[in-house]
Amino acid sequence: MTLVKHRTRTLRLATAALAIGLLATACGGGKQTENTAADSGGKGGRLTIATGPTTGVYYQIGGGLAELISDDLDGYRATATTTGASVQNIQGLGAGTYDLAFSLLDTAGDAVEGKESFSSPQDIEALTRLYPNYTQVLVRSDAGIDSLEDMKGKRVSTGAPGSGTEVIANRLLKAAGLDPAKDISADRLGLPETVDAMKDGTIDALFWSGGLPSGGITDLTTSLKKEVRFLDVTPQLPALNEEYGDVYQTASIPKAVYNQSKDVPTIVVPNVLLVKKGFDPDLAAEIVNLVYKKKSDLEKVNAAAAGIELDMAEIVTPVPLNPGAEKALKALAQKF
Repeated sequence: MTLVKHRTRTLRLATAALAIGLLATACGGGKQTENTAADSGGKGGRLTIATGPTTGVYYQIGGGLAELISDDLDGYRATATTTGASVQNIQGLGAGTYDLAFSLLDTAGDAVEGKESFSSPQDIEALTRLYPNYTQVLVRSDAGIDSLEDMKGKRVSTGAPGSGTEVIANRLLKAAGLDPAKDISADRLGLPETVDAMKDGTIDALFWSGGLPSGGITDLTTSLKKEVRFLDVTPQLPALNEEYGDVYQTASIPKAVYNQSKDVPTIVVPNVLLVKKGFDPDLAAEIVNLVYKKKSDLEKVNAAAAGIELDMAEIVTPVPLNPGAEKALKALAQKF
């Protein structure tokens, strides 16, 4: 690849989320009128990737992945679309609205088992495990909230309807002994709307599950500075794991990510890249190879992609791996 082409590609990857977002907005956020890869019955076609809100990491890395697919897989053109995230993404896979989808592993597990947000088991498969999502809970410093229990009677954004953020927010509130439907004034807002509401003081706190850094959280902590602070939610981890298994773990948000005075202890959950059961195994293998061979390109879009680790790629239980993806991951593990 020439130096000019390399520079051009880097620029395109770095701006992919913005460009694709404009396309998704213009087209209503769904599939285009062209045949999709799933519909075409042959090699090549349109692939639509379900991501998340515009200020989240799904949206940015999904845009970067779409750019890689379009550039490197002959005959395929991929676009990413903004969504409410995990639950909506999985529902869209089942409906044929999307071809690939980002999701939290806990939500994907619920989908496979047909519980919580899903009334019946969903026919989904994983291509690979991705980077971890960090549970980011922020409160206004003047709201008098020092623990999740203190959210009782407060105005709280629990995430967009159909999002993994909403799932973990409700689980955390229940683990703290609160009823999300009765004990708080819940605003089910996407991240951009949540940030605006925190800025104008119409909510007291927010939940967000995303990679590091998440643009909306960067905006909020930069603009409000000490008027907002992070809340440690790790005291709820034992109750979460007792109820939902060991999908949740502890980690820290490094202080440098959002220019804080100290690291923030929190709870993390892995992300997965999903497809509908029966997705072309050969195409699945090609996409998996792209993710790992071009991971450095995804890191240029957002640093969270550095958390995509090959030695963890197959750990997606209880979601089954697509056969083609499984074969590709085993081959990659032997090579690297």
